[in-house]
Amino acid sequence: MEPAKEPSNVTRLPGAEDIRLREPPHNFEAEQALLGAILVNNAAYQRVAEFLRPEHFADPLHGKVFDSLSRLIERGQVVSAVTLKTYFEQDEDMKVAGGASYLARLAAASVHVIDAGAFGRTVHDLYLRRQLIDVGEGMVNGAFSSDVDEMALQQIELAEKKLYDLASSGQIEGGFKPFRAALTEATNAAEAAYHRVGQLTGVATGLFSLDRLLGGLHKSDLIILAGRPSMGKSSLATNIGFNAAKAYREEHDENGRTKVADGAVVGFFSLEMSAEQLATRMISEQAAIPSEKIRKGELISADFDKVLSVSNELEHLNFFIDDTPALSIAALRTRARRLKRTHGLGLLIIDYLQLLAPAGKSRQENRVQEVSEITRGLKTLAKELDVPVLALSQLSRAVEQREDKRPQLADLRESGSIEQDADVVMFIYRDDYYLMREEPKRRDNETMEHFNQRYDDWRQRGDAAAGKAEVIVAKQRHGPTGIVHLAFEGQYTKFDNLPAEGDGPGPAF
Repeated sequence: MEPAKEPSNVTRLPGAEDIRLREPPHNFEAEQALLGAILVNNAAYQRVAEFLRPEHFADPLHGKVFDSLSRLIERGQVVSAVTLKTYFEQDEDMKVAGGASYLARLAAASVHVIDAGAFGRTVHDLYLRRQLIDVGEGMVNGAFSSDVDEMALQQIELAEKKLYDLASSGQIEGGFKPFRAALTEATNAAEAAYHRVGQLTGVATGLFSLDRLLGGLHKSDLIILAGRPSMGKSSLATNIGFNAAKAYREEHDENGRTKVADGAVVGFFSLEMSAEQLATRMISEQAAIPSEKIRKGELISADFDKVLSVSNELEHLNFFIDDTPALSIAALRTRARRLKRTHGLGLLIIDYLQLLAPAGKSRQENRVQEVSEITRGLKTLAKELDVPVLALSQLSRAVEQREDKRPQLADLRESGSIEQDADVVMFIYRDDYYLMREEPKRRDNETMEHFNQRYDDWRQRGDAAAGKAEVIVAKQRHGPTGIVHLAFEGQYTKFDNLPAEGDGPGPAF
């Protein structure tokens, strides 16, 4: 077997044959040529200004020179070996390197302006290689360490985060796109919506009033669904996920390529309930059998046949559940990308946000910073995967202290970054939940007639609110805010459209 060839960008120490004595990848000549090109013609700087930074240079002196060049050029000054001479004479490191004579050598090593971009990308690529080596060495040293507080899976998550951050910072192919390209994408989305059932640009929730207000769940959006415990957050998220998966339909274009015509492949991260509990809820909803009867086995023969029939129908849904508890944001990102690659992905649901763990060392920071990191990570994931991300969130107890217990944006728990990073913020509110717990008691010295009047008023309010829920859209980047009224069947954990027309969005906030 032939020995591996030495990469051209690796410099070996003089006389060293041991591969362990390799120097990190670098190319001092490319760095000098790039700096020389900028000195000779400042236009070369614009070819690398977008992605190159001083720390990307292997030689710290070259990084310092680039920093000086960039500062002066950004200020609108013309930079050359002559104008930079003063700065070199005042800096001790520059003096040691040779001062003005070193500037002259850089200018002599210059390349053509057209080649400056290629040399800049070489410098940047070698920097990423050095960073990869650091990540790899950190992984090896971490695996060898005997720190019992850091489990192997946590080390893997930390390594994944570092690699992801490195890939994100190393992305230099972005930038502006012509407006006509954006127009084409928008027109295609509008055309698809025109031909789609319900005529929505986003993924339909199956709840008509909510779809009318939101236009569906849009790609790259982070949607927060918040509420107090027992309001039905998980139920509504499950209903939305089921409706999207049930409506999933593919079609082929004129080139034979497969594209999604309606609905979505759904990924559901259930950090609170097990996959079995989630499946039981979905069976209960579709079979119209109380979930407690299914759990306790209190089924008659007809009910069991109905459960089996519904199970056979649900079996083919494009609905994927991950019920790993205390999942980190880094692990969630990795699993979501894998699902997108293997099965396609059109909607991601997280139940719920506060049960996610941040990545790596940031677990030692305060909770507000942790939640901020999680929401930023979810928004980044939504844009990266180009799918809507629906994340559930708890609300603070401040809601319970008010007379009107309808949630507000200020009630979002632990971090204002939830409101800031989200494209849509929705709250669930059920008046009957609170009315059931506020049954009037006769007061001292209260007449029976007055008590009966209060009791009748309470019962009438309860009858009017029974089986109804409100989804309060308190923030929406793409459209109006408002209140959507839905039907709620608690025994089946099911949200549905109200039968009466005109129960659409209420007045905007």
